[in-house]
Amino acid sequence: MNDEQVRQAALAKVPAVTLGFWIIKILATTLGETAGDTVTMSWLGETTDHPVPNGYLIGTAIFGALLLILVWAQIRARRFNPWLYWATIAASTTMGTTLADFADRSLGVGYPGGSLLLLGCVLLSLFAWHRSLGTVDVSTVASPKAEAFYWLTITFSQTLGTALGDWAADGALGYAGGAIVFGAALLVLVALYYWTSISRVLLFWAAFILTRPLGATVGDFLDKPLDEGGLELSRAMASAALAIAIVALIFILPQRPGVHPGDREVRT
Repeated sequence: MNDEQVRQAALAKVPAVTLGFWIIKILATTLGETAGDTVTMSWLGETTDHPVPNGYLIGTAIFGALLLILVWAQIRARRFNPWLYWATIAASTTMGTTLADFADRSLGVGYPGGSLLLLGCVLLSLFAWHRSLGTVDVSTVASPKAEAFYWLTITFSQTLGTALGDWAADGALGYAGGAIVFGAALLVLVALYYWTSISRVLLFWAAFILTRPLGATVGDFLDKPLDEGGLELSRAMASAALAIAIVALIFILPQRPGVHPGDREVRT
């Protein structure tokens, strides 16, 4: 690295994209599904006989406010903080769950319509980011403007992933089948990463989006009723177990700002 690249890495506000990053990301997306369902379905009762009116909307407002606070703190932070970063990721994936459920179920957009709408939002956000800063590479996220685009794109991608996961799980694939399909798709991306020269930035965003429906289907598999193909575990207990696992991994796995592994232009 030259001096400028060392300075950029030091200022980066996102973690290095390593195997540990993806493990925590998948756990965080699964937590987003179970935690979101805990609030809207269990506590606000959207799936019970006496639901709180506008439960999905209330849940979205709660997690949306939390997300805005955390994004503000993330942008204000002077250096990479793993606890703040992963808390913001968890908030974005939880709001993605409640927002997608609100659009699909309360507004009646449906899974296909919601997925297409959110895909358009992701692509528009990436286009605006690239048009404004010239790149959507996460290794360049070191300025407030780049961070704002980063978290906006992430929030759209988390919501899109929820809609895709629910669409697959509620169809012929079921929860376990959906998890297998999305897991296989991620393995294809891993193969493309190691054995092709396809843009690492493109592969990163494709993987980032696909980890969300994987988490959504795994989360649904954990807490949905047995007669629907789930394990019917307590949503609150599953969320607590996932949160504990994430905290443990943040302690155990190296947490540092960095760039895409294998990005020769930056590393040399």
